[in-house]
Amino acid sequence: MGPPEIDVTRPHAARIYDYMLGGKDNFAADRKVGDQVLAVWPAMRISTRENRNFLGRAVRYLAGEAGVGQFLDIGSGLPTAANVHEVAQAVNPAARVVYADSDPLVLAHARALLTSSPEGKCAYIQADLREPEQILSHPVTRETLDFTRPIGLILAAVVHFLLPEDDPARIIAALVDALPPGSYVAASHGSTEYGSKEEADVVLGMLQAGGVRVAPRSSHDFGHLVFDGLELVPPGVVLLPEWRPVPGSGPRPGAREVGANAGVGRKP
Repeated sequence: MGPPEIDVTRPHAARIYDYMLGGKDNFAADRKVGDQVLAVWPAMRISTRENRNFLGRAVRYLAGEAGVGQFLDIGSGLPTAANVHEVAQAVNPAARVVYADSDPLVLAHARALLTSSPEGKCAYIQADLREPEQILSHPVTRETLDFTRPIGLILAAVVHFLLPEDDPARIIAALVDALPPGSYVAASHGSTEYGSKEEADVVLGMLQAGGVRVAPRSSHDFGHLVFDGLELVPPGVVLLPEWRPVPGSGPRPGAREVGANAGVGRKP
């Protein structure tokens, strides 16, 4: 059992994601929803893995070719292999990272997210994407990141949890407006445009019945919501495995298996 503030009877997106990646930081309620979804869409494990791979490629690009030395990862999820700070600091040991997530279990495992290189820095705050002002004004965020220099904002597989009533455009705008010029946004987002509507409705219904509500968006709507006003880094908004794949990495899963898009944009 976790700390008292963690309700293990209610599934949480971060812990379902952990289960899909083969992690151990999840509970029966998370596994139940995960298994129900897998029974209908067995490729969800593939999609989750491809999202993690995209995150790694995007962070390597930002820390290397783009020269970004600091990152704000919102909806970071539970620590696993190749966390943002590990990828970034492998390229630039002085990279600084702030993680934010709403799941108290992530806080309980935050030490794994705070093992920074001596030259860099890592910090963690418990916060919700729906309250961007709290994330941006948090003392830990301000102490760790320099908002006069470019920042890499990471929104990996989290924006699709913003429902229409959350006013997602306002939330994204608040975050992007706070970034200095030369900053980047790397994001991925679930979509139902690649499979059958019947299959999508069943999966979404199972998630909602488990208390996890998702608002899938097409590649066009995702791009419009997150990257309006930004300069898209080639190849633009594409399927997860199609964003700058590693040469020689072998065959890539198809659209129906992946079911999610990704992109990286630069703030002029």
